[in-house]
Amino acid sequence: MLGMILFLLGLITGLAMTNFRNPRMGLAAHLEGVMNGVFLVVAGLIWRDLRLSATFRRITFWTLLFGSFVNWLITTLAAYLGTSNMTPIAGAGFTGTAFQEQVVNAGFISVGLTMLFSLIVIIYGLRGKDEGAV
Repeated sequence: MLGMILFLLGLITGLAMTNFRNPRMGLAAHLEGVMNGVFLVVAGLIWRDLRLSATFRRITFWTLLFGSFVNWLITTLAAYLGTSNMTPIAGAGFTGTAFQEQVVNAGFISVGLTMLFSLIVIIYGLRGKDEGAV
């Protein structure tokens, strides 16, 4: 269900993207919501196949939710504020205040770290499944 909620948020963001200070970053926020929503749905489909301890399952669940939802949120915030420090291509021609740039930078860094962690744990948790598959 959470993946579908994020997918819906991505669609709504797509409807609003021309109203952001940086519409190109608004498009990126739309895509982040849609893609991360689909990613959460896929993660849910393979969740029972993961060979993880209860602790790692819990940590991975929360880091996936944090990473996917905050990725959409921070990208939407970057579109609204017009920041560009961490997104020089989509943010070209726009600049936020120093504080706005720092907030968005911290958000993107936290998202990157949590998503890397989550994916490494998921890949590890899929070990031993379909060893003959590509």
